[in-house]
Amino acid sequence: MEDLLRVGSFSSPSRLVMGTGGFRSLAVLESSLVASGATLATVSLRRVDPTVTGSVYDVLEGLDIALLPNTAGAYSADEAVKIAELARDAFATARIKLEVIGDDATLLPDTTETLRAAEELVRRNFEVWAYTSDDFVVSQRLEQLGCVAVMPLGSPIGSGLGVRNPHALALIAERLSVPVLLDAGVGTASDAAVAMELGCAGVLVASSVNRALDPETMALAMRNAVRAGALARRAGRIPPRLHAEASSSALGRPELFAKEKAT
Repeated sequence: MEDLLRVGSFSSPSRLVMGTGGFRSLAVLESSLVASGATLATVSLRRVDPTVTGSVYDVLEGLDIALLPNTAGAYSADEAVKIAELARDAFATARIKLEVIGDDATLLPDTTETLRAAEELVRRNFEVWAYTSDDFVVSQRLEQLGCVAVMPLGSPIGSGLGVRNPHALALIAERLSVPVLLDAGVGTASDAAVAMELGCAGVLVASSVNRALDPETMALAMRNAVRAGALARRAGRIPPRLHAEASSSALGRPELFAKEKAT
């Protein structure tokens, strides 16, 4: 794994992507972004009052953090494409995080509509970062359609349950040639580290930071966890064993030497 995260035309020394919704104030958002070290943040398209001073976009611009607009709120491919076009006009970027929700209670993705939207957005020259389930076949189809990144969930959005199916995530990360980023379910820093150890190219965090008692400190923890997980993946873990195996050699142990001498 090289030091830079490369997704489409975007590259960054940080493998952490920050969500920007749900923070208690713009000041807390700003301090958390700084602590995270992230250079890319997701934003949703919403109507704003032009008379109000200060916005998420002002904070990101001030910190020189790139935007990754998302299609949050879309429940069909048509809605997602419409939001993406509005975002491209508003933010002058072809990057789009594709989200098509299939269920209000779980916020799980509608994979059929996601595939349909991805195909159309790629045709319209968007760089699509696709949020999806941890289904390998769906992830593979998204890559084949031309998405620049595939973003399977670890568990439902905002649940904090971590990576519930490590095998599925590892399989997706191993088999796809485009970057795979964990999207949704991160609850604490160890979840982010696990995702990187399983082979993900990066991690997106939102609720785990903005709902933490101390968002700034949690953002710093996520920054360190992503780096630690990436280094551990690069180093190569030992294989799990059913029985103990001593880390030190028996050669030269005093009691064994004495026993040999006695015989």
